[in-house]
Amino acid sequence: MPSWPDTVERTPLNSLYFQAQFTTSANALRQLPDDAEIEVAFAGRSNAGKSSALNCITRNRKLARTSKTPGRTQLINYFQLGEGDGRYLVDLPGYGYAKVSRDKRIHWQKVLGEYLVKRVPLKCLVLLMDVRHPLTDVDWRLLEFVLGDREGPAFDLHILLTKADKLSRNKANAALHATVKELESASVPASLQLFSATKGVGVDDVHAVLDRYFD
Repeated sequence: MPSWPDTVERTPLNSLYFQAQFTTSANALRQLPDDAEIEVAFAGRSNAGKSSALNCITRNRKLARTSKTPGRTQLINYFQLGEGDGRYLVDLPGYGYAKVSRDKRIHWQKVLGEYLVKRVPLKCLVLLMDVRHPLTDVDWRLLEFVLGDREGPAFDLHILLTKADKLSRNKANAALHATVKELESASVPASLQLFSATKGVGVDDVHAVLDRYFD
């Protein structure tokens, strides 16, 4: 199966996102930073490549913990941008992974749900899906929850179809267009793009999305 592109997209060396630093982890909403002004959060199934995407976007392979075992992100992790002015990237617990205890799954779901419903500084949710398996049942459940139960100011939704290097260019684009049509049919307001942490596909596009909130 051919991969693409052959070269990694280049982004400015002085990007704000390359300065991201881990700040804190939280197991409940009461532990979240109280100085937060703007947050963009990353969510996705436990095998969607969320940690790898964050590390690629920030050019820091050690920023978010990666593992061959899905489900390792068990807390809400905060990464500060800039000089302590309340701007954060947020790594949310992965969802949809069955090989953990029932109590742990329930706890993750509760924390994730409370964050998405109640967190006022949240301006955009970046939802990651494997381009080969987009819009699974658990993805739809999250979308329905987000669109139906949000309190306070609404946040935007941006979707990354990850692992695009696993498909040919034509098949990846076909998957993108099919996902767009399915979301449009369900009246889900979201922007979408292809992404690959391995090949650097779509990094500039993600930065452009983040710039809407952090510039």
